Amino acid sequence: MTQRRLTGLLLLAITVLISGCASLSPYSVSEAQIERHLQDAVADFDRQQLNSGSPLSLSLSDADITLGPDGRDVAVIDLRGQVALNALMTKLPVDIALKLEGAPVYDSEEKAVYIRRLNLLESSIESPFFKGDLAPVTDSVMRVVAQMLETMPVYRLDDSDMKQRMFGMVPMDIRVAPGRLEFVMDE
Repeated sequence: MTQRRLTGLLLLAITVLISGCASLSPYSVSEAQIERHLQDAVADFDRQQLNSGSPLSLSLSDADITLGPDGRDVAVIDLRGQVALNALMTKLPVDIALKLEGAPVYDSEEKAVYIRRLNLLESSIESPFFKGDLAPVTDSVMRVVAQMLETMPVYRLDDSDMKQRMFGMVPMDIRVAPGRLEFVMDE
């Protein structure tokens, strides 16, 4: 193969790669995709907890995420579910509803999005077995949920998807836009 032909093929390959990357940017993830991923992650977390012998179980009945409300770079998460203590052959359920606000952060090593710097906006806890001041219980539940969200990604790039795998190979960051997270080239 001649050098001229090799140079032409190399230029063609570079052009295809550059145009391919340009068509990928920005890649975005919708609120609905994050909600599904979060519900799956919580179900996996609960299975792991129960398999390790933990007496606590956690289930989400609803996870509603709002990205970029009022043009701010935050995510507002409304969670509804149940925390149950399995003790002495009985299950003690506690229904929880939390509204949290935090900052979406992209971890390039993990290729995942986490919600960090969480603030509790609203909370309610109901249980037929618990009466009295709910503030200590709410604080405990909030600490558990905050720790879980800080360490469990709400979205992870899928290596089986070529577009997402390409994004994982280059320095990326995220930008919060109304209704979605956009993956953009890191500056």
